[in-house]
Amino acid sequence: MSTMQKSRLQRMPRSVHKPIQTILSTTRRELQGINKKLDNSVSEWQQRRDLLLNPKGVGNVLAYKLMSELPELGELNRKEIAALVGVAPINRASVSFQGKKYIRGGRHCVRTVLFVSIRPAIQHHPKLKPMYKRLVDAGKFKGSL
Repeated sequence: MSTMQKSRLQRMPRSVHKPIQTILSTTRRELQGINKKLDNSVSEWQQRRDLLLNPKGVGNVLAYKLMSELPELGELNRKEIAALVGVAPINRASVSFQGKKYIRGGRHCVRTVLFVSIRPAIQHHPKLKPMYKRLVDAGKFKGSL
């Protein structure tokens, strides 16, 4: 909503800037209040949240989404979690058909947040960027990474 109002602010004449600024400041205040309530409500999960926020590039949105949508996190191994989220490649093959591995199913809302958060990391993270390049050079489909 704030992005929409910021765009509107750039396009609209100065005569309507004040109401748009009011909407933006109200949105900021409301978001701060929501973040405080979220921080207070997850005080019991503080340790888990701190672990999730530890890696560079992981923010509150991703951490809260993982905590709310994946309560099994920390109890299952990485392969089970990958299958649960729907990012584990599943081989599509039979005797008469040889296909590619694909991802599907799982918890799409977690997969979406992971995808959105990994895009900047692929471009800027010193360890992920070369790994991504190596996978693409090996023939991995860019849309799946």
